[in-house]
Amino acid sequence: MRVYVPLTLPGLAEAYRTGQLGDGPFLAHAVTPALREWYLSDDIEELEYAALNRAALASLRLLAADAGAPRRRVVVAVDVSDGAARPDPDRGLDPAALGEVRVAGSVRLAKAAAVHVDAADAEADVAAAADALPAADGGDDEAQFVVDGAEDHELLWYATQEIPSLVG
Repeated sequence: MRVYVPLTLPGLAEAYRTGQLGDGPFLAHAVTPALREWYLSDDIEELEYAALNRAALASLRLLAADAGAPRRRVVVAVDVSDGAARPDPDRGLDPAALGEVRVAGSVRLAKAAAVHVDAADAEADVAAAADALPAADGGDDEAQFVVDGAEDHELLWYATQEIPSLVG
């Protein structure tokens, strides 16, 4: 199963230093039954893109909680065994948790397939979105518009061999 792990650049640097993603259990996103039902598509590429975008939003939440992190969303795509990632049964129907899974244990960063990171030119919009996130969560439509503005920036694809230059 491919899972998408939301991080920040400091989180990616830590994973690179230790060689591990998370201590387990940790949050990731994947193509879950609830995401399939919500997205109404059988196209696996579209579903994986939706899971990636859900992980990008989770990365934005991590940025909102860490004012010192560079304002770039980070998502690591990694393959784990099917039994290693499970949806939380208590949050399965929560719209905010669509695609969320808990990965049971740590995963070696060497198993990552790719890293997705915002380009430097997205930083201003991502910073504004991170600042607006609490108000958007409270129902403020203007703040939600700002948060949605971060989604206008596609995450760039990086090979795992490029991680040292990303965290350099």
